[in-house]
Amino acid sequence: MVSKEEWKKKLSKEQYHILWEKGTEAPFSGKYVKHNKKGKYVCAACGNELFNSDTKYDSDCGWPSFNDAKKEAVEFKLDLKLGISRKEVLCKKCGGHLGHIFRDGPKPTGKRYCINSLSLKFKEKK
Repeated sequence: MVSKEEWKKKLSKEQYHILWEKGTEAPFSGKYVKHNKKGKYVCAACGNELFNSDTKYDSDCGWPSFNDAKKEAVEFKLDLKLGISRKEVLCKKCGGHLGHIFRDGPKPTGKRYCINSLSLKFKEKK
């Protein structure tokens, strides 16, 4: 298991804040909000493959949105921080905070994975 100190050395200050302190980047500030290349989105911390570009869509919410995750790539945790009930999305491999999931996405899943760009890295399809 990687210690918090090791993550601090490996990640930028902003990435560490989002992934390990459950932060949120400002809306429309992330580099993957309007990103449309073909490939895979992986966890910025551990490299776990999380989302395929085919599941990405523009929800106009200010964060990259996906309607599905790779099977067994993420897990969920109840988040009551803001006084409302939300489902937090975590990387199943390292436990890093990615964002939240909502039930207002497009068909066929009806899901909107609302994910911080800083919690992701992109691997372009060749």
